[in-house]
Amino acid sequence: MSRPLLELEHISLAFKGVKAISDIGFAVADGEICALIGPNGAGKSSLLNVINGVYRPQEGLIRFERVARRHMRPHRAAELGIARTFQNIALFKGMSVLDNVLTGRNLKRRSSWIEQAPRIGRAAGEDDRQRAAAERVIEFLRLQPWRDAIVGRLPYGLQKRVELARALAAEPRLLLLDEPMAGMNAEEKQAMSRFIVETNREFGTTVVLIEHDIGVVMGISDHVVVLDYGRKIGDGAPDEVRRNPEVIAAYLGTRH
Repeated sequence: MSRPLLELEHISLAFKGVKAISDIGFAVADGEICALIGPNGAGKSSLLNVINGVYRPQEGLIRFERVARRHMRPHRAAELGIARTFQNIALFKGMSVLDNVLTGRNLKRRSSWIEQAPRIGRAAGEDDRQRAAAERVIEFLRLQPWRDAIVGRLPYGLQKRVELARALAAEPRLLLLDEPMAGMNAEEKQAMSRFIVETNREFGTTVVLIEHDIGVVMGISDHVVVLDYGRKIGDGAPDEVRRNPEVIAAYLGTRH
């Protein structure tokens, strides 16, 4: 197993005294695809929000690239190479595909805003470099036919792919995907699954994704973590988790 890129240790999170996450810990190896699964309300999205700093846990440590933190800040997470997509599409609907993907390059710019306004100094050639990087992502995700299309006019499945493209444009070390296939038909899920696997293989990007389709999870994941009512009830290889009696009980409802 590769060294861990991300380690969560004894993470607990509560909202007004109500526990959303209780004493959760697991490690994600550098270069793997890790799936977070569990029934609705299990705490999966809350955990992603802890990892990229949207939520601040009351207890525990977040260790990224072996540096421990009590909590992550969103801007710092982005600087460290943690990118995120959301359960509900969060694109700029009135902008083109290309312009949306370009927003993912903001932290890669080296020129200051003083240079950018009149296009002097480092800004002179930077726009071309950032556009070329965005175009490479668009090509990688087979979005060229829609590069100039207004995002809000695209079908839902394509919008989800554009959101993935924007996240990849940041060249992340760790990619957090919150239900990237929600609402998709079987063909769209197959395509998105392929893109996630290709991203992992081509760029070595470590992926943590939330997904409800167990067939997809078992097909693309190296590692599966199962949450239920804010607790971890399973952690291991897909086949190991599939045979876990507590996981089976949570999904079939026999335990409650």
